[in-house]
Amino acid sequence: MVVNQVVNSIFRSCSYILTHAGHSWLVDCGDVDQILPYIKGPLCGILLTHGHFDHIYGLNQLLNLCPDVPVYTNDYGLETLYDDKLNFSKFYGNTLQLQPVNNIRILHDGDVFELFDGVSVHAVFTPGHSPCCVTWVLDDMMFTGDSYIPGVKTVTNLPHCDKKQAACSEILIKQLAEHRTVYPGHAPESMEIL
Repeated sequence: MVVNQVVNSIFRSCSYILTHAGHSWLVDCGDVDQILPYIKGPLCGILLTHGHFDHIYGLNQLLNLCPDVPVYTNDYGLETLYDDKLNFSKFYGNTLQLQPVNNIRILHDGDVFELFDGVSVHAVFTPGHSPCCVTWVLDDMMFTGDSYIPGVKTVTNLPHCDKKQAACSEILIKQLAEHRTVYPGHAPESMEIL
């Protein structure tokens, strides 16, 4: 499997494109024009680490191009996709609400499903930074969003953050990361993290 990182223009958030055997999956959706060249074959799905606008602002554009692609999140993540206050876009002058779609897949903590032939992903809920945070765990890698960015303190001073949950989530992520490569939600030297 190949993992390509795109550092997006808003807050240096990261999108990741996973490709294997002529198929692709996307983790978070920022600058679509930068993401598209890395998608090989059909785009099978979009895994959201959380619903803050710097991680979802490209969704409407991408779903216009690929309207049947499923988007994976949890119940609270679904709310953030349709609420510009919950996803914070309203406060940054770039109001974002997902266009109504029928392809949102609601996950539960611990859900496992196949990405590619013989490659499964585990959804591990890691709230604290946001109630909708999901860490995606594969055999030798994990996508932590903003729940854990090595060397950066988890942001917990926004509405709906929970400092105690963030601390518990960080402990869990560090345990899971022991033999895995961590792909965080922002590139180094980020100026602001939502």
